[in-house]
Amino acid sequence: MRPPCSACNPKLGKSFVDRFSRVGYVTAMDYTRLITIEPDKRSGQPCIRGLRMTVRDVLEYLASGMSIENILADFPDLTAEDIRACLAFAADNFAYA
Repeated sequence: MRPPCSACNPKLGKSFVDRFSRVGYVTAMDYTRLITIEPDKRSGQPCIRGLRMTVRDVLEYLASGMSIENILADFPDLTAEDIRACLAFAADNFAYA
């Protein structure tokens, strides 16, 4: 993920970019060690750490209104980092129409 650039978008202003950088959003998450794709598991859908839980499952739970805490309570094999990896994977693989 690229950090916001005040040179590319002057409307952002330097103070916005400084706040963005301080919060820690500049570095993209490396989800490649957490999200796996195996042809013989869940029809080749992206899964979390080789488990049978797919990225789509997690995204659907989040979209339905479940909190991260609720998901972690219902699925003790998952971690908060797994959920962030699902979001990062989805963001990187989002197809613009």
